[in-house]
Amino acid sequence: MNDPKELLKASHEDGELSDAAMAALSVPDLGAQIQAGLGIRPDDVPASEVVLVTMMPDDSGSIRFAANSQAVRDGHNLVLDALAASKQEDGVLVHTRYLNGTVLFPYCALAGAVRMDAGNYDPVGGTPLYDQSVVLLGTVLAKSREFAEAGVPVRTVTLLITDGADEGSTRSRARDVAAIVGDLRRAERHIVAALGLEDGSTDFRAVFREMGIEDRWILTPGAKATEIRRAFAVFSQSAVRASSSSGLFTGTALGGFAAP
Repeated sequence: MNDPKELLKASHEDGELSDAAMAALSVPDLGAQIQAGLGIRPDDVPASEVVLVTMMPDDSGSIRFAANSQAVRDGHNLVLDALAASKQEDGVLVHTRYLNGTVLFPYCALAGAVRMDAGNYDPVGGTPLYDQSVVLLGTVLAKSREFAEAGVPVRTVTLLITDGADEGSTRSRARDVAAIVGDLRRAERHIVAALGLEDGSTDFRAVFREMGIEDRWILTPGAKATEIRRAFAVFSQSAVRASSSSGLFTGTALGGFAAP
């Protein structure tokens, strides 16, 4: 397995990562956290090109207090089902890491993905949104680089999910996330999307804009379970479209979320 720090360093030396993004990714223990998500080796993936679909479901206690635990589980699983039903499933790798850092499963083929259920998703944590977004996006970058070095073209679709603004980040700020997102956008092979679950007070568009995410890739559903599931369905449609071909990926990236 490649060293995550070396993968990120190589991306920086090639100009794919700016100085600001590299500084944001130079935090203690980041390599070990990224390593936990890298999963399957490129040599074990038979596809000639791959799409990495990465999700970070919020597992903060407010999800439970709002009675949205099952809606988040259902939404995550809906995305897996939609990708599995697509014609491109063999070239799709998925990875889910919760907002408080627990890895549900590292990058793997869809057949190996773990569905969220009451046994593996019990939202009781905080909201270290910036810290964990840096970890997740660092994992996306490292895995992308790993495939690139193996000569395999790669595109990525990432979804950050939260029902509140950042609380508890100790190492990273919104501008750190924005530096990484900006580099991903400039590469034109990556989509970074965000889903803000209504909490009655947070301006999620403002939160996500400060993190560098474009308006067209922000969803802000209401607090009802049906609205949350619908938002995940919208993301799943975009993820399926983005995984269909490089041409459709470009159009999807420029167009933003598709209608449900």
